[in-house]
Amino acid sequence: MRSAKILYNGQLAGILSKSGKLYRFVYDKQYLLKAGTRPISVTLPKREEPYESNILFPALVNRLSEGANKALQNRVLKIDEYDYFSLLLATAETETIGPLTVKEIYES
Repeated sequence: MRSAKILYNGQLAGILSKSGKLYRFVYDKQYLLKAGTRPISVTLPKREEPYESNILFPALVNRLSEGANKALQNRVLKIDEYDYFSLLLATAETETIGPLTVKEIYES
């Protein structure tokens, strides 16, 4: 299983994970309790229950480059063009557009 922290304006909002073909996002309990925090997407409103999907959540796919830029990233990073999860982990930690950043959690 691979996983990543999802940060909203630098604050831990939740954890995204992939196990086999199942994606899961769960909001951090402290993030849910803190007043004024926003959901990471209108399609992923704040709640305690995890979200699960057979496809990577569109709110996160939309963080990825498209077209020639995506093709270049896939080639340089040696990531399959359909492996959106790996591309997200490799490219969405710094210099992203909008409030979301993604930081891979490395298992020790």
